[in-house]
Amino acid sequence: MKTANPLYRTGTAKGSDDLFARIGEFLWEQRLSPDPQHYAFAYRIMTDRNSALAKAVATITDGGVRLSRGDIEKLGGTVAPSATEAAAAREKNDGLVAKTQMQVDGFTDMVVAMRAETEDFGRNLAASADAMRNAAAVPDDVVRLTGAMLERVRTAESRLEAATHEATELRAKLEEARDNARRDPLTDLPNRRAFEEAFAAGVAKGERMCIAVCDVDHFKQVNDRFGHAVGDRVLKAIAEALTSTCSGHVVARYGGEEFAILFTGIERVAALDTLELARKAVAAKRYRLRESDQPLGEVTFSAGLTCAEEGEGLGTVFGRSDKLLYAAKHAGRNQIQIG
Repeated sequence: MKTANPLYRTGTAKGSDDLFARIGEFLWEQRLSPDPQHYAFAYRIMTDRNSALAKAVATITDGGVRLSRGDIEKLGGTVAPSATEAAAAREKNDGLVAKTQMQVDGFTDMVVAMRAETEDFGRNLAASADAMRNAAAVPDDVVRLTGAMLERVRTAESRLEAATHEATELRAKLEEARDNARRDPLTDLPNRRAFEEAFAAGVAKGERMCIAVCDVDHFKQVNDRFGHAVGDRVLKAIAEALTSTCSGHVVARYGGEEFAILFTGIERVAALDTLELARKAVAAKRYRLRESDQPLGEVTFSAGLTCAEEGEGLGTVFGRSDKLLYAAKHAGRNQIQIG
């Protein structure tokens, strides 16, 4: 019997000829995240069930057995890094950036100190040169040598000044790079990484926190009808509305058309009131195409809102809010579910 294997299901809604549904079921069954690597692997299987790859996967997974990382790699697939691996990689990168920052800071401090000492030495040498020129008993060779040394000191001062400027610019670029790594390039909002860090900081401070997960309703239709450029403009407009309404709290683009808001220092009711204002502001806006002034129709979002309890991690709180979001979607969209 192979009815438990998603490769062979044909009598259920999930096992229909809908390729996307079958790929999604396969990823869910194998506990694989919907990353491009995993999707490509599943696509190869689902588009040719008689291939050697599909038969090998069916054999391995028969009876409900899940593919291991080694199985996927042996079969020619690529495994996306886990959340733990991704976090470790980010931590390693952060460490390298921090180390580089310390080295740049140390170099800058060293150059500044050298420049100050060189300037002091240059002033003393210049004073000595003036004194020697006014003294008839000092040989001309000594005066010329002192003048040459003074010129070299001035050249060194100029080079040190340029090095100080370059070090300062490098420090600014490093700060900018660190900021960009935590910012979404489309909306200029904090990204998922920055959101996670903000939550961790709130936990460390013992702050009261609530999390809202918001998802634009029917966003795929906007992209399909008007194109991704228009969809991007819609996302920017919603990002601005959320940022304006939820001022003082962290509004992040979590991925795709999904936004996350970290409310700190307020209770659930106050967070709900603020989020409701944002929902109404977005729903009241009338979007039009710049080129033709054609209306896009109403654009709304659904959201789930919950508050973190003591000792809860981000995954737990976010997961609860995400379930509430889907409850809002199923209940008709353009609404907020709390829990």
